[in-house]
Amino acid sequence: MSGNTQNHKLPLLDRDHSILAFNERVMDWARRPDVPLLERLRYLSIVSSNLDEFFEVRVAPHLTAARTNEQRGLYTAQSFEQLSEEVHALVAQQYAIYNDELLPLLEKKGIKLISHGERNVRQRRWVKEFFVKEVQPLLMPVGLDPAHPFPQVANKSLNFIVRLTGKDAFGRENEIAIVKVPRILPRFFRMPPVKGSKQTHFVSISSLIRSHLGDLFPGRQVTEFSQFRVTRHSDLAVDEEEVKNLRTALRKGLQQRHYGQALRLEVSAGCSVYLSNFLLEQFALPERALYRVPGPVNLVRLNQLIDKVDAPALRFESYNAGWPAQLTPGQSYFERLQQGDVLIHQPYESFDAVLAFLREAVEDPDVLAIKQTIYRTGAKSELMDLLREAVRRGKEVTAVVELKARFDEEANINYAERLESVGAQVVYGVVGLKTHAKMLLVTRREPAGLKRYAHLSTGNYNPGTARLYTDLSYLTADDALTADLEQIFLHLASQNRLPRLNKALIAPFHLHKAMLDKVEAAGAAARAGQDARIILKMNALTDEPMARALAAASQHGAKIDLIIRGACILPAQVPGFTDNVRIRSVIGRLLEHSRVFYFRTGEVEELWLSSADWMNRNMLRRIELAWPVTDAALRHRIMDECLSAYLHDSKDAWLLQPDGRYVPAGGAGGGRNRTVLHSAQSSLMARYGSKG
Repeated sequence: MSGNTQNHKLPLLDRDHSILAFNERVMDWARRPDVPLLERLRYLSIVSSNLDEFFEVRVAPHLTAARTNEQRGLYTAQSFEQLSEEVHALVAQQYAIYNDELLPLLEKKGIKLISHGERNVRQRRWVKEFFVKEVQPLLMPVGLDPAHPFPQVANKSLNFIVRLTGKDAFGRENEIAIVKVPRILPRFFRMPPVKGSKQTHFVSISSLIRSHLGDLFPGRQVTEFSQFRVTRHSDLAVDEEEVKNLRTALRKGLQQRHYGQALRLEVSAGCSVYLSNFLLEQFALPERALYRVPGPVNLVRLNQLIDKVDAPALRFESYNAGWPAQLTPGQSYFERLQQGDVLIHQPYESFDAVLAFLREAVEDPDVLAIKQTIYRTGAKSELMDLLREAVRRGKEVTAVVELKARFDEEANINYAERLESVGAQVVYGVVGLKTHAKMLLVTRREPAGLKRYAHLSTGNYNPGTARLYTDLSYLTADDALTADLEQIFLHLASQNRLPRLNKALIAPFHLHKAMLDKVEAAGAAARAGQDARIILKMNALTDEPMARALAAASQHGAKIDLIIRGACILPAQVPGFTDNVRIRSVIGRLLEHSRVFYFRTGEVEELWLSSADWMNRNMLRRIELAWPVTDAALRHRIMDECLSAYLHDSKDAWLLQPDGRYVPAGGAGGGRNRTVLHSAQSSLMARYGSKG
């Protein structure tokens, strides 16, 4: 039996369960005693945010299959049950950490979320006055009757359901009312200090409202109530082949996003069966979609509490990114790039250098044209301001704006309109394909003729996430590579056939096959007795052909190490299938985001950087870019900082087991002595951090 035939018998891991396993690893940071207390709370919030997106994007087909009791591809009633069981267990762990560990520890540090029953007379008076002046005027209770049906409840909004006795003003016994909590209201308020106490007290909006629900229904009695929150399907679906104006269609779709299919209902742990059943019926949800939580129904908003606490000792020590080692402040980028390529390892080195490159291009009178892809840039973007300024200075500016960047659609539509308003050429890429490649191309007039300079990145152009995500920025004046980028921009704007490229690989045309070929070449080299090595770093591996190609190469003897932060469908070290595959996930203070692909077949070494994960959507339904690093010194540096350092991480790394479980690289659970273990991120922060 050939290795390839046997390889197809390898059972791959489930993608959705792998995503949930990733969140378990993130939640481990909320447990770690070596992590500052407020940061532990923040990791708990991150898990909640991740779960929100999981439901918004991944759960709908499972729930639909469960409702119809029909198998729809991989989705069945059983898949929904299994997924629900796993999420319920994860949520139970979350709230156990929140209630049993973090809240008591915060109280010991003088920070307390104080409930109604714990407030003294003076505090209750303050809460009452605050409610009457600042909150009650914004609340509009809706009593349900035939003229007032169950109101539209927006995705992830905070609401209360109330059961009442007595009759309304018209003598009717409509016993159910809904109170929407406006999003404009903060979720936590700092209370006046207690005389003689060093504690800082906070009150949550849900506690504040529940204490005064009766005030909203004068003459009636509240017998039951619960806070609740519904999560809805939020992945925008627009038939690009049918619409005449994608921007207009997306704007219309955004208006409906908040009211998509209901997928999850969260209520207070003490919510009565009567009220929870009433809500399940309203949202057409099965019992397994109900989550009873012993605390706030939205732990994502804990970020607001964290931001209100003035306690630097309970946060990570601030990190100041150093100026890129290869760059001299004040030196012209154009002069520097004539000497060779430049690598910026973010966020260890500052993203400000990328903005400085664009700023110099905007201000240089010899720069004639600037072309850039825009996927995510943040709510307030200096980068966008610079592009607008370039237009004002008479430069030709082309922006390829991805309108379908999930949850950034509205911001990107606004940016597109602002750029068009000053005369920039704005295009939206290719119908049916997201433009995820990160490219900035500058064309400059020089004595010898026109010269191109470029910035490429494994990440996005968002200065905020550039301080939190590990990514590689690559600055180059390489004629062959920049000529490739020119052709790619022309292709995106004109839709003309893409010519043969010199160096770059582009999805959906070349990248998938090229990576498969490189994996197969490593397997063939190993089978021939040559040294064969593959090391890949990425966010996710969910493409089945890629996973099976790696397994086949492993069976032929290629040594394979994968550093995959999130979902991974390939099991590691399954006897007879992936004996030579080791897979690790590094979850640290920073979000691992760089994509690095290393191949060695015999004496030949290749190293590629890319915007793409090894996912089917990235390889076949997106415009993605990969480019080779041919400079030996830069290749060595990337190997050292992005691959070797992470392969030796024993503090923040987890090892994937054949059955899909992850175990800590440094030993079992809480018994790990993390102070003597190696952290790749900590080492790089120490190496590059600014001393100033």
